[in-house]
Amino acid sequence: MGNKLYVGSLAYSVSEQKLSELFSQHGTVSSAKVISDKYSGQSKGFGFVEMGSDEEAQKAIAALNGTQFEGRTIVVNEARPQEDRPRRPRTGGGGGGGSGGGGRGGRSSNRW
Repeated sequence: MGNKLYVGSLAYSVSEQKLSELFSQHGTVSSAKVISDKYSGQSKGFGFVEMGSDEEAQKAIAALNGTQFEGRTIVVNEARPQEDRPRRPRTGGGGGGGSGGGGRGGRSSNRW
């Protein structure tokens, strides 16, 4: 069991402050993080809350999972460790690759 919680189905307007205030009703909040898109800054609708202890985390799950918050029914459960995703190889230039056509006489070889 861990004290880090996943919080899903958040309204896009929920701030880290609001998230922390909600969970602090059920114990000590060590940290609260709303995940946002790195380019647009828009919330992705989920976040993580770290509680002071495993017991407080369990209490928060029991009290908040499936409840309404900011007009949405939120999902609260134990956070799972992030799985290692294979890195895409970086190539120089960043282009999409390919030679753009070809075939005989400048025509495409697919004539269907």
